[in-house]
Amino acid sequence: MKDYHADELRNVALVGHGGDGKTTVAEAMLYLGKATDRFGKVTEGNTVSDYDPEEIKRKISLNTSVLPVEWRNCKLNIIDAPGYFDFVGEMLEGLRAVDSAMIVVSAVSGIEVGTEKAWDYADQYGLSKMVFVNQMDRENADFDKTVSQLKDKYGTHILPLQLAIMQNDHFTGFIDLIDLKAYAVDNNGQTKEIPIPPDMNDGVQEAREAIIESAAEGDEALMEKFFDGQQLTIDEIKRGIKAGVLDGSVVPVLCGAGFVMAGITQVMNAIVDYMPSPKDKGADENKPFSAIVFKTVADPFVGKLSLFRVESGHLTSDTAVYNSNQDKTEKVGQIYLMRGKKQVPVDAINAGDIGAIAKLQYTVTGDTLCDPAHPVKLKGIEFPAPVISKAVEPKSKGDEDKISMGLHRLAEEDPTFTVEKNVETGDMLISGIGELHLEIITQKLHSKFGTDVILRDPKIPYRETIRKSAKAEGKHKKQTGGHGQYGHVWIEFQPLNDPSETFVFEDKIVGGVVPRQYIPAVEKGLRECIEHGVLAGYPLIGVKAILYDGSYHPVDSSEMAFKVAASLAYKKGIAEADPVLLEPIMHVEVIVPEEYMGDIMGDINKRRGRILGMNQVEGGLQQIVAEVPMAEMFKYATELRSMTQARGIFTMRFERYEEVPSNIAVKIIEEAKREQQE
Repeated sequence: MKDYHADELRNVALVGHGGDGKTTVAEAMLYLGKATDRFGKVTEGNTVSDYDPEEIKRKISLNTSVLPVEWRNCKLNIIDAPGYFDFVGEMLEGLRAVDSAMIVVSAVSGIEVGTEKAWDYADQYGLSKMVFVNQMDRENADFDKTVSQLKDKYGTHILPLQLAIMQNDHFTGFIDLIDLKAYAVDNNGQTKEIPIPPDMNDGVQEAREAIIESAAEGDEALMEKFFDGQQLTIDEIKRGIKAGVLDGSVVPVLCGAGFVMAGITQVMNAIVDYMPSPKDKGADENKPFSAIVFKTVADPFVGKLSLFRVESGHLTSDTAVYNSNQDKTEKVGQIYLMRGKKQVPVDAINAGDIGAIAKLQYTVTGDTLCDPAHPVKLKGIEFPAPVISKAVEPKSKGDEDKISMGLHRLAEEDPTFTVEKNVETGDMLISGIGELHLEIITQKLHSKFGTDVILRDPKIPYRETIRKSAKAEGKHKKQTGGHGQYGHVWIEFQPLNDPSETFVFEDKIVGGVVPRQYIPAVEKGLRECIEHGVLAGYPLIGVKAILYDGSYHPVDSSEMAFKVAASLAYKKGIAEADPVLLEPIMHVEVIVPEEYMGDIMGDINKRRGRILGMNQVEGGLQQIVAEVPMAEMFKYATELRSMTQARGIFTMRFERYEEVPSNIAVKIIEEAKREQQE
């Protein structure tokens, strides 16, 4: 592949709802651009972009792939991004690397939630947009209906550049509204010019006038010509549309069918003609080198592979660069171009282009690499926080270290996935965007690192406390040959007013009944005891212990004896102080479209939650603020998605501990005791 400069590049992400055919469209582009010699099929598991074993097995995209293809003296870096919500992190990585987004919409199902999300994210990233109405070859495909939906949702930005030709409800071709020609398409994507069907003349005229008007609005000189009643040339129309696409006022719409390669040539032409180049978006080859690392791939054999987009200057192999996020210098070895999983070695990469480097030591996704003499920090990538957690258990004993290493490598690859060891419960917790996300992580752990795990709900970090005061005696007296053991204390246990305080110890000994040197041992003994409550063995919080009396033996007393005496007083006193079980309460904020408010509030009430308030947020959405027990929230990510057709999102954080209702507490205590016996 030849060397391309910023004005000869087009970086385009294919985004949209899962199952709308993005990977098939990308495959057709590669084939028509002669980047591949066969047209891969998702159903056959032989596409360039879906190369991961899980993608092949499930027949869906899980990872963002870079697919360069040459077309009309330009290089198109096509980024095929997953449409399923569990892999939104991959889509965000892809969007950070491009200048425009092609939103792929099914002509059968029309606008879906994945379409809306892709559109919103493209707007957030300031990307130019075009729409490809795909799957026109399927039964019930309706281009006009889909365009109407787009116009209803996104208004006057929507500009069809083609009209679909339908015969007996079947897609047979399209009319190009720029050059006013009609084309029949065959099952190999080949087009043949035909006369415009007479019954479509009125529609064609109306649609073309809208195009000319949009083109004129994008350019002052064209606007003057338009108002003077002069005809715009085809080149002028294209120039005006490109200006509108660049400033976001125009979103061109084309149609076709990726599976039979119908309309794909026209899509690739439209990308070259209308989508901005990196130069249009500010990439400058004459400035010092800077690049954003937008994706990391963890490979157990090759090591870490960092995918980057050059924002300015150029990068050559075997140079030193500065990572401004980590304040570290990195040595760049061989540079590669990526095509799916294939790595093509190159000597240099210019501004606006996309490449990869292996084995960078410190660099993670979102970091800036730059010229050490001209440090700069580029805008990174904001990823959604994980919303679902599972505990991981090894299937085979002795695999713990291998599993931990594999999970941490996968977390390097996927910023929406986290791993942590819960010190209290002992659980190894993995967290992600959805159940499918975590399931795929465990499959990758198996395929990449050769270890198998079981997923289960995490243990809930319950607590225990007391509701009333109680006094208790602890006496440890043992006489054996030689020195005996003697420790004797009276302790009063009281509930603290502030339950967030774990434990307070007070010394009220007078007259030396317990010598000074043994009082720290009493406190230490109690602090060890509160790690295990008397009800179900959960840590005790919100308790004050007052040491007020006791006795000692001048020979047999020792620190150990007083520690034991304290633990005896603890067991008796806490048991008599009306101990209760506490559960973690989470502060939850749910954002949903208004029509789902009733269902969401009813569901929160069923989860023993309390609604604290409701607020209107931007985009016509509603925010529900609530407090819900952690025990009721483990599957909420999945259930919220189901209740809202994936339009709802939520965040959650720990708020405080509250008493567990007695009927639920009984079951928890019984379960804990059963586990202790096992």
